[in-house]
Amino acid sequence: MTEERMNMSAPEDGSEDFAALLAEHDAVADRVHPGQKVTGTIIEISGDSVFVNIGIKIDGVMDRKDILDADGKETLAVGDTIELYVTGVSSQEIRLSRSMGGSGMAALEEARDAAVPVDGRVVATCKGGYTVEVLGKTAFCPGSQMDAVSVADAESMVGRTLQFLVLRVENRGRNIVVSRRALLDRERQENLEKVLAELNVGDTVEGRITRTAPFGAFMELAPGVEGMIHLSELSWSRVNSADEAVAVGDMVRAKLLSVSKDDKGRTRISLSRKKAEGDPWLQAADRLAAGTVVEGKVVRIAPFGAFVELLPGVEGLVHLSEMSWTKRVNKAEDVVNVGDVISVKIKEINVESRRISLSLRDAEGDPWQDADQRFAAGTVVTGTVESRSQFGLFVSLAPGITGLLPAGVIKNAKNSGEFSKLDKGDSVTLVVQSVDTTARRISLAPEGMEEASAAEDKSWKQHTSSAPKDAGMSIMAQALQKALQNKR
Repeated sequence: MTEERMNMSAPEDGSEDFAALLAEHDAVADRVHPGQKVTGTIIEISGDSVFVNIGIKIDGVMDRKDILDADGKETLAVGDTIELYVTGVSSQEIRLSRSMGGSGMAALEEARDAAVPVDGRVVATCKGGYTVEVLGKTAFCPGSQMDAVSVADAESMVGRTLQFLVLRVENRGRNIVVSRRALLDRERQENLEKVLAELNVGDTVEGRITRTAPFGAFMELAPGVEGMIHLSELSWSRVNSADEAVAVGDMVRAKLLSVSKDDKGRTRISLSRKKAEGDPWLQAADRLAAGTVVEGKVVRIAPFGAFVELLPGVEGLVHLSEMSWTKRVNKAEDVVNVGDVISVKIKEINVESRRISLSLRDAEGDPWQDADQRFAAGTVVTGTVESRSQFGLFVSLAPGITGLLPAGVIKNAKNSGEFSKLDKGDSVTLVVQSVDTTARRISLAPEGMEEASAAEDKSWKQHTSSAPKDAGMSIMAQALQKALQNKR
């Protein structure tokens, strides 16, 4: 010890103030104790000693050999941080060590009494556990004491050098029991106390995902200290299993929700990853706009439509009526399935009520938008019979566009018998009589019907000429209107 350090521990008049020394010893003992793990900074290397500042009035001292490598070179320097164990405490110094060294019974008993770890080499498996060489002696480590969790492959531990606590030394060294789990549990408890002292509910922490379970994922806050992120707190999106949101090894941020004790007295730390990311609906108004077409993933099917996720945690509804222009949809499953990525048009956004109305059919485009150009009056078209009714034949001309060949027109056609034989799915060629895009109606007639009707059917002339030219009333609309009047 340097002269300055010696002077710090004795009064200037050379007398020994035992009361002061005792008070100082008690103060130090309240802060550190043998077996405790501490972190310090190397402040001096002198002779065979290394002095370490561990944050209290008295510096710690360790043997210089603890920082030498196999070639005798120093592996640490002044200013470096090091983790050590307290091996002894007095009013003048605190003895430190990386682990208990030496050999023989005295060293083993000292390690046991001071609860200081010893280095041990696992040499073999045996009944109930492992054979371990420690400080020149053969010890036994029960299988349950090798790790904090059950070791799946016992042979994988053989040959490894690890740190253990000496639990028992009996029968002059013939019965030595060591435990690695006791050391891990002690370190975990120390780390847990440190974590709980530094954190408050609502704080955001960062850690590594260590394992997943059916109910969530575990995140390491400090060595041996884990918090649990429940499945419902992993993501704003709906997830069925933890691996849909995270993977072992991922570094994630989470918010501390609560700290509690279970019925066995174990500390439970609850975390939320999604709350650390912020409410996605707060961003929805900035990132989504009514009238735009966006991509989303179908996440749920309901009797009235399908829910589509547009942003993580932000879903909109495609009602059944907004699913298709081409057919009547009774079940969403007839059009989409969970997991499908589809394009939808945003019809309306209400952030306050967290509702978004979507349209699948509008995203695909309204087939009637340019129907008056594609199916102008006089255009010859070929379509497929969709159905037959009292009003005539409904004929599909294009996806989402259906025209009507009125029953009265069929009756007056020269080849009416051929039209009477047509059934669903049959192909037929006709001519467009009129188009009403507002009412979404197209009237059809057989080819050449205009000339034939002018010569042979006066009632047809009267029927067609009675329709106002600018009223937009199609033949199909007229037929429906006439049927309603007859019903009355």
